[in-house]
Amino acid sequence: MTTSGLAVVQFAPMRDVAANLATMNRLAELAVSRGASLVVFPEYSSWFTPDMDSAWLDAAQDLDGEFVIGVGAMSVRLGIHVVAGFIERTDDPARISNTLVALDPQGAIVATYSKLHLYDAFGGRESDWVKAGAIEDPQTFAWGDFTVGLQTCYDLRFPEVTRRIVDAGADLVLVPSEWVRGPLKEHHWRTLITARAIENTVYVAAADHAPPIGAGNSMVVDPMGVEIATIGEIEDVAVAWPLIERVAAVRVVNPSLAHRRFGIVPGRVPRT
Repeated sequence: MTTSGLAVVQFAPMRDVAANLATMNRLAELAVSRGASLVVFPEYSSWFTPDMDSAWLDAAQDLDGEFVIGVGAMSVRLGIHVVAGFIERTDDPARISNTLVALDPQGAIVATYSKLHLYDAFGGRESDWVKAGAIEDPQTFAWGDFTVGLQTCYDLRFPEVTRRIVDAGADLVLVPSEWVRGPLKEHHWRTLITARAIENTVYVAAADHAPPIGAGNSMVVDPMGVEIATIGEIEDVAVAWPLIERVAAVRVVNPSLAHRRFGIVPGRVPRT
């Protein structure tokens, strides 16, 4: 049995890459002091404003840009895996990519993920400025005994996204998010994270923006749906110690993955 700390970090990014990196370094240091070796930051950690406009296009960077270089330096300095969301430049001058990047303790990129489902809901219009990610085989990376997968925010409302990641071997799914506050939204957040953990018998770790824009309530949920670490409405770090043995034990009691009768096929389902 091996244990290592998994941290979800909750903060409110601003429209300043250098300031955000400084905050992330400070919070990563706190996470490491609490025992973490994998630190998960929210969606849009590199740069954020409450409303999307053309400034987002100017804020976009490449995978070898200032933000990812800064996150890689943090990974090396602290000897940890780091996952964070950033605004990535695309081949469309009018669209950015909502991208997650995972870096190992040597500062190497071990996985990326571009958000598949854009937040055109609850009054939002993410697709006006964001290019949806291509449907590709999920990328995973190793962290201790775990195989780790990535998805983002609104993707939580589409259970097939998590299921495909689990089918690719993940037993820990990270969900960097900017879950906007609103009527019943905090209820949806908690319910969906818990459901994705229970139905897939995996750990789910979700890191959100702190209020007033984000809902907060970042958390880690275990394969039985037990919330084992959480943050309320403040900037903070929560650390959990997931056990691969817990995944195996839960899958004996709840063999729902083995009992499946349906697979996941990529493609849009028409509606009339």
